[in-house]
Order: sequence, then C-alpha cells, then structure tokens
Amino acid sequence: MAESFEPKNIIVTGGCGFIGSNFVHHVVREHPDVHVTVLDKLTYAGNRENIAGLPADRVELVVGDICDAELLDRIVPGHDAIVHYAAESHNDNSIADPEPFLRTNVEGTFRLLEAVRKHGIRYHHVSTDEVYGDLALDDPARFTESTPYKPSSPYSSTKAASDMLVRAWTRTYGLRTTISNCSNNYGPYQHVEKFIPRQITNIIDGVRPKLYGKGENVRDWIHTEDHSSAVWTILTKGRMGETYLIGADGERNNITVLRMIMEMMGEDPDDFDWVRDRPGHDRRYAIDSAKLQTELGWRPAHNDFAEGLKATIEWYRANEAWWRPAKAATEARYKAQGQ
Repeated sequence: MAESFEPKNIIVTGGCGFIGSNFVHHVVREHPDVHVTVLDKLTYAGNRENIAGLPADRVELVVGDICDAELLDRIVPGHDAIVHYAAESHNDNSIADPEPFLRTNVEGTFRLLEAVRKHGIRYHHVSTDEVYGDLALDDPARFTESTPYKPSSPYSSTKAASDMLVRAWTRTYGLRTTISNCSNNYGPYQHVEKFIPRQITNIIDGVRPKLYGKGENVRDWIHTEDHSSAVWTILTKGRMGETYLIGADGERNNITVLRMIMEMMGEDPDDFDWVRDRPGHDRRYAIDSAKLQTELGWRPAHNDFAEGLKATIEWYRANEAWWRPAKAATEARYKAQGQ
C-alpha cells in the first residue's frame, strides 16, 4: 500500500540543471506551500538562469558540492526530504573523461545518503533507464523494475552504482528512500550538448545537423514536465524502498526525431551529415511504467510527441540568449571528440 507524505521544505540537488530546474518550476507552480532549497555546484551544465524569476521566499539557491559533507551538515537540518537530481549525465563526456562521473554520481550519492542517515529525512533518488543497458531493435520487451542491471557506458555504470548504494543504505540502515529510473527527457532548459537541443540550435545557426551511425538507435522520449509530476507522485505516495520506472510510451529512433525537427523548422529532412557512431552506443531503450501508473495512479499529460517537440523548438527560438553562451564551447568539445 502506498504511503502518504506531505513535504514542506525540500532540498533539490542539481536544481539548476535541465531536469532538476524543471522539477523546481513544477513544485513552485503546483505546490504553493512547499519551500525549495536548490543545491547546485553550477558546473557547465548548471545555470542559475534556469530558476531565475522564481519567488525568493519559495526558492533558495545554495551554490555548493554534494560531496561536501560539512556543507550538507549545515543545510540538511530543517528539511524533510532530499530529491537528488545532481549528476554528470552526458555519455560522450563520460567516454572522454570518466573521473568526474565517479566523483559526482557515486561519491556524491554516498555523501547525501550519509546526511540522510544522520538527520533522518526522506530521500528520493533520480536515476536513468541506461542502468539496464539496451534492448535489441526488434525485441518487443521493455525495461521493468526487475530488469537486471547491465550498464554499458562510464556514465550509466556510475548511475547503476549510485542506485545500488541507495538500496544498500536502505536495507542496512533503514533509510526512507525511493528510486526512479526515467527514459530520455526533452523540453525547455536542456543543455545544447544533448541530442534534441543540439539539432535545433545547429539548424538555427545554419549548421547541418549530425547523426550518429545509421540513426536506428531508439530512445523512449518523455516531456520533462511529465518526469517532474512522476517524481512528485513517487516522493509523496511511493512505498519506501521501492523503485519506479518513469516513461510515456515515446519510443522513436533518432533519424525519425531528427527528420521531425528538420521538417518543423522548414529544412530538407535529408540535409544532415552522418558521423561515426559513439563507442558502445546503446541500441534501444524502452520503459514499462505500469507499476507507477497502477500503484500510484500517475499518468503522463504530454502524450503528443510532435506537439511537445514543436513547443520545444519554439522555446529554443525564443530563448537564444539562454543557450547562446554555451553553444560555441559545446561544439568545440564535440569537434575535439570527432563528432
């Protein structure tokens, strides 16, 4: 049976990143009696502009590192939950340099769990479907909560390790925790290194988009707003010690998504460049979110991918001042990696 929990004062780690900041906006908009403390290191992927304009009496930004145990000791008391989004998350970067992924994703999670253990508060761990590895393109199966872990990249292996830490601390120390593993997010505030915003911003800049391999790799897309509502549902209704998969039945291969973007932006859908595939590139992700929907009653609201994609394109068109500062450095990094 699901438990009911009504948090009033939460910490959101990584709340200036893409998915974390969208969650902060969701909480502020949908739950007016909740105060949010954002803890963010403001690496290249964190941007204080992502939470600009939110009411100061509702949202406080603490700039700091989740690996800083003394900082956690100062800020955790007085809160009733931590929602842990902070992560190094870009696969290409993890292949080029895995070390920051080990520190943030593994050590950072350990520090948070120790703070939760010390102060006795609720903890929700945000993870990825990539911990399960990949599925064959012609396989009808989808990931479930009982799918064995089989991570294939430095990024996904560090997220798998962090999930295992949560489960071990929960069993050994009796922590009140939940875990969610979500499919690929899209929507506003996503860094231009990621697939959909990179294609959109390249087209805006008159640069031919690039596509890995044959473009057959399948991703299960979910609007970030649906991810936010699912995490809130799990935080407030989820059973302690349980894992819930978050997905919205949004499977599409990369070449289809790229061509949709190009057509929506008035481009020839074949006017892109093929580039060599990423090492160990996962073939297909697919989420079965039946447990979340059946047990906790959650439903995705953004069921029309084309509509959501069109709105995302318009957001990047309207917010060039937000993404422009990161664009040149991102493309330089890709060029150095041969992409």
